[in-house]
Amino acid sequence: MQGYRIGVMSRAELDLAVDWARAEGWNPGLHDAGAFHAADPSGFLAGRLDGRPVASISVVRYPGRFGFLGFYIVRPEARGRGYGWQLWQAGLKHLEGCTVGLDGVVAQQENYRRSGFALAYRNIRFGGAPPRGAIGRRPADARTVPFDRLLALDSALFPAPRPGFLANWIALPGTTALAALRDGGLAGFGVIRPCHSGHKIGPLYADDDATARDLLLALAEQAGEGPVYLDVPEVNAPAVRLAEELGLTPQFETARMYLGPAPAVDTSRLFGVTTFELG
Repeated sequence: MQGYRIGVMSRAELDLAVDWARAEGWNPGLHDAGAFHAADPSGFLAGRLDGRPVASISVVRYPGRFGFLGFYIVRPEARGRGYGWQLWQAGLKHLEGCTVGLDGVVAQQENYRRSGFALAYRNIRFGGAPPRGAIGRRPADARTVPFDRLLALDSALFPAPRPGFLANWIALPGTTALAALRDGGLAGFGVIRPCHSGHKIGPLYADDDATARDLLLALAEQAGEGPVYLDVPEVNAPAVRLAEELGLTPQFETARMYLGPAPAVDTSRLFGVTTFELG
């Protein structure tokens, strides 16, 4: 296509893609781009028409031949001209040889199936204002916990280790990270960050629903008066029940889909997805 070129995004273009995600109603965090870029600087591609970005996709490669696809956006004025399909193919080529995960919006799920992706489970975004107080055991500041313990828990509940991303994620401006400590061990971990609308919790890891409840309520205290959002794997029934019991209501859904063998993840301890863009 004349004048259309695909290449790695600049850091400034990644900020632009996050703004596009906001315009699509995905409500990204205010400072997500910094942590996203740290995960894989070469894993964000832009489609440029006459030098101007008109399409985006993230194709982050993690260790262990695992990749995650997100940020698949074509600007409204450039849709229907094949630019997105070309970028999609370039993105999958970047992840060749990997199992690839994504969290697909409803409108695109059939297209992903045609590209070989298979449904693993649904995620439901819950939002609202959880009640204040009633915290059973007060969590600790996660930054006081040795980082290798946080990384070990994240690596157990995400398909690949991601130390660079996690270190940046818990240090983003305005972010609070809390850890549930039990008998000298790490029983749970959660992060809340400011978004364009309210605050979003993710990840939320816990050994049981009581621990998840304490973490969620303690994190929500940091949100002020605005809404709190949590992306819950529907396959974890106690997590869905917890969100409902705390007065959160469904906002929209995505589908966790995989191209290639689905990784084994203990979803019983996964009460909240870190981010739909990077998994």
